[in-house]
Amino acid sequence: MAQNDSAIAKLARQIDAARQTERFLVDADEVAALRRRGAADLYAVCAEFVSSVNANLSHAVLEISPETYAPETFQDSGANLIQISSQGRVLQITFRATPQLFSTEKFRVPYVLEGEVRTYNQQMLERFEVRSLLLFFCVDEDSAVWRIFDWRRPRTAPVDRALLVELMGRLF
Repeated sequence: MAQNDSAIAKLARQIDAARQTERFLVDADEVAALRRRGAADLYAVCAEFVSSVNANLSHAVLEISPETYAPETFQDSGANLIQISSQGRVLQITFRATPQLFSTEKFRVPYVLEGEVRTYNQQMLERFEVRSLLLFFCVDEDSAVWRIFDWRRPRTAPVDRALLVELMGRLF
């Protein structure tokens, strides 16, 4: 009976995922606009984090690259990069559009952008150690939100100021 319940739960998840993503099948322009908005939202979270940290320092130490970002800057056919750095410590975010309009291949929740968050400093590079987290711009009927997935200790979390504080804090 437990196997039957498990199969039913799996089928229910598949039906939910299909229902949530099928609305994007009809409108590629909507997905393109959503991707541009997602890129701009991610940059806004990063820029607000850098601004908040620098406001609490005697002089600005954190830098963000690019210095400004507009939704039109999003590259649909290639990699996009946002980098936050300070004194040889780097938090690097790369992301790109999914090959299809949406995907559930690498993350259970439907997403339209995928990427990676990498953190490293000079000592880590000397040991060939770069920490990475998977990154997804997840969509559902009501919202779209950036989430990370930590594959080392299976957990997911929103991409927000608290996450960036945690990741940069590990580098100092």
